[in-house]
Amino acid sequence: MEDEELFDRAVSVVNGLVSWVAAGAMVFGGVVPYIPQYRDIRRTQNAEGFSTYVCLVLLVANILRILFRFGHYFETLLLWQSFIMIATMLIMLNLCTNVRVATELNTKRHSFIDFEWSSFWSWSRFADYVQCVVAFTLVATYITYLLLDYALFVETLGFLAVFTEAMLGTPQLYCNYQNKSTEGMSIKMVLMWTIGDTFKTGYFLFTQAPVQFWTCGLLQVFVDFAILSQVYYYSRYPQKPVSHTVSHTTSAKAL
Repeated sequence: MEDEELFDRAVSVVNGLVSWVAAGAMVFGGVVPYIPQYRDIRRTQNAEGFSTYVCLVLLVANILRILFRFGHYFETLLLWQSFIMIATMLIMLNLCTNVRVATELNTKRHSFIDFEWSSFWSWSRFADYVQCVVAFTLVATYITYLLLDYALFVETLGFLAVFTEAMLGTPQLYCNYQNKSTEGMSIKMVLMWTIGDTFKTGYFLFTQAPVQFWTCGLLQVFVDFAILSQVYYYSRYPQKPVSHTVSHTTSAKAL
């Protein structure tokens, strides 16, 4: 009997540790892929290979996900994940904006209050991005407040939140296609995207999360593999001469 009790306790402890590790991976795992990209940009002072629209996608997706929880309860871990991801994307935007402004030759400055569609999300100050995020949050919150009692709106809001996140890789996919190269993009970041999205989708299925979460998770994994296929294709069949500038050479070595 004592042996059985000890075994049951050991199993309980192991299960508890696994649960804590899984919880930590869900909350902080989404941030990890951006650490190598952040370090590469900061070291090379070149943000050309990273699409800031990735930040836009994740900011919109996580703001909508937070609002979705007011109408459809889901795990608190996923709520904390959203707050941490929003903070991470703002940090990435701050770095990319400072690097771009310091290196660009164009002296014309763009701001959010200019309301110029041609310069949307290409502003010259980090404060303009914050203003845009705050404005979007206020409008989305007000609309959610008005329509929170309608189940169709709530479910649509949840779908938009996870579908937008599922499209996370598409700005980077398009950026690579335009450049005909993946130079300047952290391959480590994309590999971590793939691992994290695979784990996250499995977690959604295991915990029986709302159907919007795991279906869009599968789509996100597909986009990740599409970007990895670009890495293989453009490295095997270069579409343009490799840059020989110091910054780009350093960036390539970092990958």
